[in-house]
Amino acid sequence: MKIKPITHSILSLSFLFFIGCNKTQTKQVGTSEKNDLIEQKVDSILKLMTLDEKIGQMNQYNGFWEITGPAPKEGQAAKKYEDLKKGLVGSMLNVKGAKEVYTLQKIAVEETRLGIPLLFGFDVIHGYKTISPIPLAEAASWDLEAIQKSAAIAAEEAAAVGINWTFAPMVDISRDARWGRVMEGAGEDPYLGSKIAEARIKGFQGEDLSSKKTILACAKHFAGYGFAEAGRDYNTVDVGEQTLQNIILPPFKASVDAGVRTFMNSFNDLNGVPATGNKMLQREILKGNWNFNGFVVSDWGSINEMIAHGYAKDSKHAAEIAVNAGSDMDMESYAYVTYLKKLIEEGKVKEADVEDAARRILRTKFELGLFENPYKYCDEAYEKATVGKKEFHDGVLEVAKKSIVLLKNDNDLLPLAKTGKKIALIGALANDKTSPLGSWRIGADDETAVSVLEGMEAYVGNQLSFAKGTTVATGRTEFMWETKINTSDNSEFSKAIAIAKNADVVVMVLGEHGLQSGEGRSRSDLGLPGLQQDLLEAVYKVNKNIVLVLNNGRPLVIPWAKENIPAIVEAWHLGTQSGHAIAQVLYGDYNPSGKLPMTFPRSVGQVPLYYNYKNTGRPIMNEPESVFWSHYIDEKNTPLFAFGHGLSYSKFEYSNLTLSKKNLNSSEKIIASVTLKNNSKVKGKEVVQMYIRDLVASSTRPVKELKGFQMVELNANESKVISFVIDEKMLAFYTNNKKWETEPGDFKVFIGGSSDATLEDTFQFLN
Repeated sequence: MKIKPITHSILSLSFLFFIGCNKTQTKQVGTSEKNDLIEQKVDSILKLMTLDEKIGQMNQYNGFWEITGPAPKEGQAAKKYEDLKKGLVGSMLNVKGAKEVYTLQKIAVEETRLGIPLLFGFDVIHGYKTISPIPLAEAASWDLEAIQKSAAIAAEEAAAVGINWTFAPMVDISRDARWGRVMEGAGEDPYLGSKIAEARIKGFQGEDLSSKKTILACAKHFAGYGFAEAGRDYNTVDVGEQTLQNIILPPFKASVDAGVRTFMNSFNDLNGVPATGNKMLQREILKGNWNFNGFVVSDWGSINEMIAHGYAKDSKHAAEIAVNAGSDMDMESYAYVTYLKKLIEEGKVKEADVEDAARRILRTKFELGLFENPYKYCDEAYEKATVGKKEFHDGVLEVAKKSIVLLKNDNDLLPLAKTGKKIALIGALANDKTSPLGSWRIGADDETAVSVLEGMEAYVGNQLSFAKGTTVATGRTEFMWETKINTSDNSEFSKAIAIAKNADVVVMVLGEHGLQSGEGRSRSDLGLPGLQQDLLEAVYKVNKNIVLVLNNGRPLVIPWAKENIPAIVEAWHLGTQSGHAIAQVLYGDYNPSGKLPMTFPRSVGQVPLYYNYKNTGRPIMNEPESVFWSHYIDEKNTPLFAFGHGLSYSKFEYSNLTLSKKNLNSSEKIIASVTLKNNSKVKGKEVVQMYIRDLVASSTRPVKELKGFQMVELNANESKVISFVIDEKMLAFYTNNKKWETEPGDFKVFIGGSSDATLEDTFQFLN
């Protein structure tokens, strides 16, 4: 595509040299000088802008017409089109493709008064066209380098189709598997979540935002969304300050420290105030205490949703509340562009706050290099050469293998022998080429994932038979890919049972369809959907050598399987290369090393269930017949599978936990060491985890908290001493003094392969 130069806007005529300083010059200055230069450019533009144009930068519209067709003449689409030509739009979302983006960018740059380029946002959650594992699955890898690489692949492919901003990563901590959006985050732990947030932001944004291969990241949802009551999406959140500060906010603070350039607020109210209108969150904490200088975008329509919350009387009132609270960009509520000017005239909104919001948005556009070259993301030849590259597929295959968690492997049923065996493959998900893509993969095409059947067919030494057994879903509606569960049709059972009878090993691929988790997909029942549990038990009656491969976007309740099935593999929704990743693990060409980032409950009645709980005043039962202690009368307190759990084809043993000293003060460090041995004939990787417990504090503390982890690879029969550094900062928490402090006292340290680590020692912090 031949790009037409900018020749006529006020911006280009008056400030082309100053604003469009060449890339060589920019790279010759340091970060501080570069930031100062950007601020000068933003100042210059703001002086040229009318109030309407500043408000326009705060307005984001969804794509609204067939871009390569004629311009809309009437209705809402025509209104959006006129606003675009008037410079009253700062960003578009859900517009993709170099040609489509060029068409809209050309209007903004060449037909508006100032020629300010647009941002183009899209939900690039775990890939654009080439799909990585869902984020919860990637979190199970505990491999920060792999997670960063996965985000970098997504960014490069998305940028090639014109996108320069993703609404990811979701850094919400959640302890409730009923919430469908757990698939989009990193699980239940704030330390692991913070590390993964940093990795994903670095992957999306890279070292240079002006590169053609990087895009803006967006930390979401600010804040508390993962604590929605009853696990029901969009629901109320009511938490204490200890939970907010110590559990919910740390990954957001880590995102700021990692340089994330945008935030998205959340749909929920937080302690009575909708997050979109929450001044404490946005102005006091984010822009105040944390000095965040990027911008905040609302979630879809969340400004107007404050009316339904009962917090705003109408759209005008909602606009007033949101902008005063610090929400800089309105996604699809039309509130700012309609009412902000009038609100300023009435003295209800400060023009300075509008200018500050416009400044923040313009700043990111300079950082992306859009003023230097607004069409940098609009190269159709580059798009064609980049999307779906082999190296992308190789990259997502690697992270998919690392994301698999071996939950159980009695009698070493896995790995499968490669020759001479009869293998029965059963389950509707086993030959599904869409479900493995998971939820939130709106740039991908259906039927483009490698199925488990295809992955296993690549191994030709065994006799492989396949039967569907039962369907998971009977169909899908057009709206949001909502699935319908099969609860009655068991007509395929007989074929599955027949091939299972004659097999040496049965591999059953069961779980949720990829579109049964995600936004708006909360579940009250966390078992296997539909008739899959019945199928599992029916097959078990004829052949007990079953490998259960789970495809799911959340922890599932599978107590019967845990008790009866000898081998269980947590394979999540692994993306484009799913089938190859699963087959390579089943056949032992890849030794699994994943660990759970969320606790698996025994019963949905235990939820929310998490490892870093607090003791009660009655934490243990003194006698078997005791009633008056914190427990259920019909279920154990313990999880089905603990946070951090994950096996390997190697056998790892932990021993000899030692501390370099028993007392710690603020200027010193303790080295905690443990011996790890691979007591097997198989080379493998182990995620060594360190947990700490503050035994007595000014407010009650968790029984243990993750404070460090290392991925360690050992050869067969190799031993290695693994060490962690403990310092004062590691022991700090947000106290009732409303600040982060480390209190003197006694601490326990635990090191092992999961949150159930039993090796422990004690030390004292003196001050």
